Amino acid sequence: MFWLSTGLSIPTLSLLAAIGAGVGLGTVSGLVPGLHANTFALLLAAVAGEIPGSAVAVGAAMLAAGVTHTFLDIVPALALGVPDPAMAANALPGHRLVIQGRGREALRLSALGSGLAVVFAVPLAVPVTAVMERAYPTVAAHLPLFLGAIAALLVVTERDHRAAVGACCSLAASGALGVWLLDASVSAMLPVADVLVPLFAGLFGAPVLLAAADGDGVPPQSGTTVTVPRTAVARLAVVGTLCGAAVGYLPGVSSAVAATLALGVTSGRGPRAFTVTTSGVNTATAVFALFALVALGTPRTGVLVALDRVGPPLALPWLLAAVAVAALAGAVLVPLVGDRYLRTVGRLDPTVLSLSVLAGLLGLSYVFAGGIGVGAFGLATAVGHLPPYFGNRRAALMGVLLVPLAL
Repeated sequence: MFWLSTGLSIPTLSLLAAIGAGVGLGTVSGLVPGLHANTFALLLAAVAGEIPGSAVAVGAAMLAAGVTHTFLDIVPALALGVPDPAMAANALPGHRLVIQGRGREALRLSALGSGLAVVFAVPLAVPVTAVMERAYPTVAAHLPLFLGAIAALLVVTERDHRAAVGACCSLAASGALGVWLLDASVSAMLPVADVLVPLFAGLFGAPVLLAAADGDGVPPQSGTTVTVPRTAVARLAVVGTLCGAAVGYLPGVSSAVAATLALGVTSGRGPRAFTVTTSGVNTATAVFALFALVALGTPRTGVLVALDRVGPPLALPWLLAAVAVAALAGAVLVPLVGDRYLRTVGRLDPTVLSLSVLAGLLGLSYVFAGGIGVGAFGLATAVGHLPPYFGNRRAALMGVLLVPLAL
């Protein structure tokens, strides 16, 4: 397994500085609704030649940003109900805890789920990757079947007939958007155009904000005590890690889809169990996707696509060092920043806040994809209303990636 070896000698201080910068970028992207670590990573890739330092350092910053983002993206999902696509499955269960005044506990449960997922995923990824090195040619040859099976799973795991119909409609409509727009030629105000920014912002963010505009906002939050037993937290994090392993090697299959796999295990256990599991899924998928890039040469996430463009030597020791430092920082930052985020949002008028964030998402759509981005944001917002109308899970909107890849 060549991917376990390295002959690199990298200055420690330079690498730590790059990782620290990546942690800062991932924190910002995680806390800003509608902004993904992919965005910063692609921007870094576009200007990598002008950034002082080695390609290894730039790559470390990208990877650290991506991992940190998987910790911090729970915060706007809880405080605003506006999830990153990876946290779409968790938005409503976690937000229910905020409405009950237990948002600070939810933050800590999420940090535990993500942190334990890194601990479990790194050693597990070695044998899983060894198996996938042999199995991937078969998987790649039948990828449309695998993606079709995942789409079918999104439908059949819905709770009733109406929700299943809604999942079909959500898959079809979001898939049509993906087929139409993912390969569209767009102009942007930045070095990197990214039509996924308006698509994801419209599908997953805008509908929740429009609903929240008439709400009562975030109520006062009580204590920080985690009421889930430690052994139960560990078991739930293992479930999240295994679900992340199930999809981490497949292109276009996100942690939102992996979270759907976890539904059967966490069903009936309440929002706390789901928060731990889906947070673990989110971070574990990033770890397994990293191993897929190093071993198979195929990037699975936007962050890893950007990393691949920069072209640093793919040696696991420094990659895992970036993951470890970013995970430690993320676990500390989630409760530290999240508590203040909840308090700040709780003081603001929900209508003004929702409309302001909506305006920000519209602005991001224009910055990253121009006029086409604004139109894509509007269409995606309309499609994003299908899940609440039918009562199905928002994860079905990941058809925006599943359908184009399957076709």
